[in-house]
This record gives sequence, C-alpha cells and structure tokens, in this order.
Amino acid sequence: MFSWLGTDDRRKKEPEVFQTVSEGLKKLYKTKLLPLEESYKFHEFHSPALEDADFDNKPMVLLVGQYSTGKTSFIRYLLEQDFPGMRIGPEPTTDSFIAVMHGNTEGVIPGNALVVDPKKPFRKLNAFGNAFLNRFVCAQLPNPVLESISVIDTPGILSGEKQRISRGYDFAAVLEWFAERVDRIILLFDAHKLDISDEFSEVIKALKNHEDKIRVVLNKADQIETQQLMRVYGALMWSLGKIVNTPEVIRVYIGSFWSHPLLIPDNRKLFEAEEQDLFKDIQSLPRNAALRKLNDLIKRARLAKVHAYIISSLKKEMPSVFGKENKKKELIGSLGDIYKRIEREHQISPGDFPNLKKMQDQLQAQDLTKFQPLKPKLLEAVDDMLANDIASLMVLVRQEETQRPNPVVKGGAFDGTLDGPFGHGYGEGAGEGIDEAEWVVARDKPAYDEIFYTLSPVNGKVTGANAKKEMVKSKLPNTVLGKIWKLADIDKDGMLDDEEFALANHLIKVKLEGHELPSELPAHLVPPSKRKISE
Repeated sequence: MFSWLGTDDRRKKEPEVFQTVSEGLKKLYKTKLLPLEESYKFHEFHSPALEDADFDNKPMVLLVGQYSTGKTSFIRYLLEQDFPGMRIGPEPTTDSFIAVMHGNTEGVIPGNALVVDPKKPFRKLNAFGNAFLNRFVCAQLPNPVLESISVIDTPGILSGEKQRISRGYDFAAVLEWFAERVDRIILLFDAHKLDISDEFSEVIKALKNHEDKIRVVLNKADQIETQQLMRVYGALMWSLGKIVNTPEVIRVYIGSFWSHPLLIPDNRKLFEAEEQDLFKDIQSLPRNAALRKLNDLIKRARLAKVHAYIISSLKKEMPSVFGKENKKKELIGSLGDIYKRIEREHQISPGDFPNLKKMQDQLQAQDLTKFQPLKPKLLEAVDDMLANDIASLMVLVRQEETQRPNPVVKGGAFDGTLDGPFGHGYGEGAGEGIDEAEWVVARDKPAYDEIFYTLSPVNGKVTGANAKKEMVKSKLPNTVLGKIWKLADIDKDGMLDDEEFALANHLIKVKLEGHELPSELPAHLVPPSKRKISE
C-alpha cells in the first residue's frame, strides 16, 4: 500500500534559491503547501490560508488575561504613552480586541475597514463575522517601540456561562487564530486573584501547540508581602500545571508593570531583575521573527500532511452509491482507530494529529463523498519543501541575522534603564564604586593584606601556587578562579602583588554574592598604581 512512498524515484531537484527569507516563505507556501491545503479543505478544518502580510508583518505580542490583571496598563507601561481607544479600570473596561500598531498619525481603524486592508495581517478575521469585527479595532500611533513590534490587547476574560454566550462570537477560536500568528503570548495574572475561570481555562487549552510562545506575568506583585508572594507564586504554578501540559516548568515573570510607586518596596531588586529578563525576551523578537515564521510554516506543513491522510482515508472508505449516511456515522465514530492506522502506516507522531473530538464535530457538517483521494504528487511537493527548501532557508536566516545590525525593540520603557545610574545592576557587583574617587577595593584591603603577608611574598609578590592555596578556600570552581586570576594579574607576570591580591579577593567576593564577573576589568577596579600599565 502506498508503495510510492518507499521508492527512490521521488522527485529530486535542487532546492529553490531565494533572496530573502520572507520572499522564500511566501513562494514555498504558495507553490508547495497551499495546493495540498486547498485539495483537502484544510482551511475549513484548521486555519485560513496565509497571505503575504502574514509573512511581512512585524512581530506581534498577544496579551491574554482575566479582567483587571493590568493588560492595558502593561501596554501603556511599555509605550510610555496613552494609545487611542485605551481605557483602564478595575472593572472589565477593555471589551474589544485592540491591535496597537505603528502609524504616522494617531487614530483608530475599525474592524470592518481593517480586514479589507491587504497590508495588515488581519484579512482572514472576517470569517468571525460582524459580532467580532464590531469588537476589533487597530490603534495606530507614532511610537518607537511600535516600529519593531505590534501588541494585541484582548478583552478581559470573564467567568460563568452567561458571559461566554453573550460575546456573540467564538472567543477561544479568535485567540487561537491570533496564537498561530503572533511571536509571543503573555498570560497576565493578578497577584490577588489567581482563580482560573472556566473561560480562561478554555482559552489556555486553545493555545495548545503554542506553549513555546507562552510567557506568564504575575502582575501587581508589589501589593503583597514577601512571604505571601512566595505562596502566591506556588499557587499559580500549581494552577498552571493542571492546564498547561508541558514537561518543562513554564516561565513566570514577577513584577508590577505600571509606572506607579511600589506599595511594598521590599522586593524591588527582584522586580527589576524579572523586568529586565522579560524585556530581553521581548527585545529578541525582531531578531528571531524569521525563524519563528519558518518554524510555524513547518508546523503547518506537518498538520496539513496528516490532514490529507485523514481526509483521503475517509474518502477511500466511503461507498459510492448506497448507505452513505450510515457509513459516515460509522467512520466519524471510529476516527480514533483511523488515526492509529495512519500513525502506523506513515510513522507519524501522535502529537501531530488534530484534536479528535473537534475533528469529529467538524466532519458532521461535511459531505465525505466529495473528499479527494490521496494525491502522491502534492504530498511529495511538501516533503521536498521540508527536506530541501527549508534547509536552504535556514542558511539564509543565519545570513540575514549576521548581515543586519542587531535589531532590538527600542524606545518607551525599554530605554528607561539602559544608561545612567538606574541601569540594571548599576553600582552593584563589579560595578560597585564606579562613581567614587577612591579605589573601592581599598575599603577591605587591610584585611586582604593580613592574608597576603602570610603567603610568604618575595620582592612584594606571591607566587601563583601560594595564591591558589588561598583562593581555592572560596570553594569556587577552577574555571571561575582562573578567570579571576586573569583579571587580577594586570601586569601578566604570573604573580600577584598586594594590590592585585586584594583585587582578586574583591572579585571572589563579587562572585560569591551572586554577581557576574566582567569580561574585562572595568577602569574603576584597576589598582591606582597600575593605571598607567592598563592604558
């Protein structure tokens, strides 16, 4: 059966040559993957066809959370300015999806106008109808942050059956549509209310297969004491563990993402470090955008292949004349067995198959006799794309990364802590004493000198062997101590004088306090007597 799959006669050709990754992705999709999708009604079951704007658009960040978790405030914090249509309050204020994007003038584009704009990646959202489009707007404004990324604000998630029905459109399906196309999904939680409502649980499940894009923010963490914060963090991890089925622990950032004074400032350093980590993650999005689009195309191709096998198997089993309805019911009921058979025959991972219950529901409305039989050439084209063309595009991704200046998100809150005394870690660790006229090591030098003179210095210097005996008492690994030695031995003579020895001990203290060592010795740490040498 399907002996053509095992032959060596498969179409062999040189992979396509492309000028840019974006151009390559567009052409591969249109020429190799789209024909397979159209033949087997992929767009009716899974996801609408991709358009040029999907490959050309800037990286997007999707914010999801229950009402009053600070989603809109988070965007305001990043941009450091208000955006059109913004409303902030403790009650469910945001009742629309708002795409916050860059524009030369400030203004709002309503949903119906937005989905006919070929330059925006939202055209396929018209499938969700007017109930959704009346609740979808694009807020444009000239902001430097939005030159690199776009942000999607979503309505606050409610609890209870009544609110879910009253939306008038499939909220989880809309979020799933966005999840396929965005580069990062940020789930926001309020430190005061960790209960995950039915609708929120449904939404998180709709984000399945996009766990690699999800990050979690525990917001408003400055409003609770340290001990309570520890318990809240544990409770959040427990709640998430029941819904997000990943073997890895999901990354949670703790902080207070708005520009108000901290209510309880005890954890200020923790919040600063967490904010920097989250900012670095968001800033990396433009650099990794091409790779993300490539990855999403591969994911889509694998699903399209499995879908083709499922549809063609159902077609093959359908009678041509009598008993069509009964056979249709029987096939939908035994879809799980069909999955297992396809899995065995084509060596496909169980994780590549679409949700069984959802597929069964969708098949009810389909005429199985109109499905297409298996078309080897269409599948060969996709296999060729995955085996050859994607590999050449991967090389092009790396080339584009090296040739382009480092593209990171700039402006707004991202610039707030880059330079000056409020930069992250300024004046701490190896940066301690950076603004002081005195050499910072001199404070503890008398204590270090006492140790120095017990190590039998000759001509004012201790040998490497004697210094090592003292330095290993820190219990730091040799790789770290070796780096400290290189930084401290300024004249590179293989020995340490009293100032160099004091510097080595200062760097050991820096490392033991949990700070990173500098790659080069900062000017303020160079001993006063050695400053001419280092110049």
